[in-house]
Amino acid sequence: MKMLYHPDRAEIHLSSVLNALSDPIRLLIASEIRKSYEPTCGTIDVPVVKSTLSHHTRTLREAGVVNVRVQGTQRFLSLRTEDLELRFPGLLSSILDAFEASDEKKELMNAH
Repeated sequence: MKMLYHPDRAEIHLSSVLNALSDPIRLLIASEIRKSYEPTCGTIDVPVVKSTLSHHTRTLREAGVVNVRVQGTQRFLSLRTEDLELRFPGLLSSILDAFEASDEKKELMNAH
């Protein structure tokens, strides 16, 4: 089985994190992960097809925002909250809090 790339904590760059979280769908994915404990890709409610969800998840994983744990055919997702908090204190929670309070999230959720 192919090993998934997750950057070490020291390799997580601010520009990569901000780029990954600049897309509304990826913000929605991160927001949904924050609400649940290790949801699987199939249980995240986003208005995109499975292949697009995989692309967005990969972008978040390679930027160091999420951790993907493979168990059989399931992929469990979690935010790398501790790593991001140590690298960029308050960044992730500030971004997700602002997104969750925004009309943009409501529009995305009503899109499907």
